[in-house]
Amino acid sequence: MNATEIEAFAAEARAAGHDEVLERRWPPDLVLDAHTHPFAARALVTEGELWLTVGDTVRHLRPGDRFELGYEQAHAERYGAQGAGYWVARRRAPSDKGLTA
Repeated sequence: MNATEIEAFAAEARAAGHDEVLERRWPPDLVLDAHTHPFAARALVTEGELWLTVGDTVRHLRPGDRFELGYEQAHAERYGAQGAGYWVARRRAPSDKGLTA
């Protein structure tokens, strides 16, 4: 995926009210047990593979797949043998805007 594609992803995300867009990369075989984030997220997998668990549902995600998580939605992540990368748009709760982490 190229710079034009991430710019289009970012423009779409900002138009939908997301505050920031990041590119994230995760190392091979990383496992993140159940956790939450203080933001909603919309992401597009760009490389590698991961398994995203939300409740009793496990999704195997590869390049081109998208996923979304709500505010404080508990989830777990497991990354494949080559790791993974994705673009993620984050939207903080309205009361959190302006706060820094």
